[in-house]
Amino acid sequence: MHPPVTQLEMPPSSSLQMTPFCRRLGLTAPIVQAPVGSAATPELAAAVSNAGGLGMLALTWTPPASVRERIRAARALTDRAFGVNLVLEWDQHARVRACVEESVAVVSTFWGDPGPYVDPIHAGGALHVHTVGSAEEARRAVEAGVDVIVAQGWEAGGRVWGQVATLPLLPAVVDAVRPVPVLAAGGVADGRGLAAVLVLGADAAWVGTRFLLAREASVHDEWRRRIRDASETSTWYGTVFDRGWPGAPHRTLRNSTLEAWERAGRPAAPGRPGEGDVVAYAPDGACLYRYGPDPPLAGATGDVEGLAMYAGQSAGIVEQVRPAGAIVDELVSGAADALTGTIRRAPDPSSPLGQKARACDPLA
Repeated sequence: MHPPVTQLEMPPSSSLQMTPFCRRLGLTAPIVQAPVGSAATPELAAAVSNAGGLGMLALTWTPPASVRERIRAARALTDRAFGVNLVLEWDQHARVRACVEESVAVVSTFWGDPGPYVDPIHAGGALHVHTVGSAEEARRAVEAGVDVIVAQGWEAGGRVWGQVATLPLLPAVVDAVRPVPVLAAGGVADGRGLAAVLVLGADAAWVGTRFLLAREASVHDEWRRRIRDASETSTWYGTVFDRGWPGAPHRTLRNSTLEAWERAGRPAAPGRPGEGDVVAYAPDGACLYRYGPDPPLAGATGDVEGLAMYAGQSAGIVEQVRPAGAIVDELVSGAADALTGTIRRAPDPSSPLGQKARACDPLA
């Protein structure tokens, strides 16, 4: 006779059982730090990897020679696996070659057809991870030879490909491509979210907004403050920050640029309020334009509040600035507590609800 189990069983421990994806890469935490653009420093990626997760570098627009430098900078800080993310809106063959020659463990792709990149990535022994927004897209990616799928829900921050939220998307993708590992992106910022996606079949969570508050991330103080002060309704989804990448939907925090555009009746480019204005300067002195895709990194100056401050809807539960390793630990321990807590909250067998559960249990 067995008591009724209402959720995934996990040992009452501070660690989680590792999934095939984690075992393949030697991870001890089912957490991938999302490639949060230029905020993803080598220090951030290495700190996440050193804590048992998988750190990621975002190198889409980085010159190939500098791609090697960034990879080597991360490798100097960790002997564990980490990865590189590339957006396929632009040709990435030169950067993939650099990743392969530098023996990167994971190359993740997004926003395009992964097929032409599968063989070059595999030639270097790397795992090819690809982000999708639907089960059908996941099937096509797996048919093309991709090793791991990221199911990105609509509530994610940054560039968002699909229109479906994580909760309905993830199990649909898991069922569509089983036994290929699936990672869950969008809405995961604490241990409860990690526990939820593991129960839904994910091999790991792809976490972005929470790591924007990691000390190692290159994030301007104003961006951090706005994330900490945000609620779950503080973000906006659309295409207004589209200079240089038109028609690419994204999720950001609401700010003065967005509100001025809305007051003007949401005109199309180039007729938007302040179109072409330089509102801030990057740490290297480069001009940052209104409606541009660049977020305010650490060291930026000027009216940084008017820039694109990417964040997911999970910003509503993100408050503390902490080292990346501590964030990994907090996610893992929170998930273990949530899962074991669910087991402890199973109905009392003597209660009416417990008797009903027992009657439905085929092992009772």
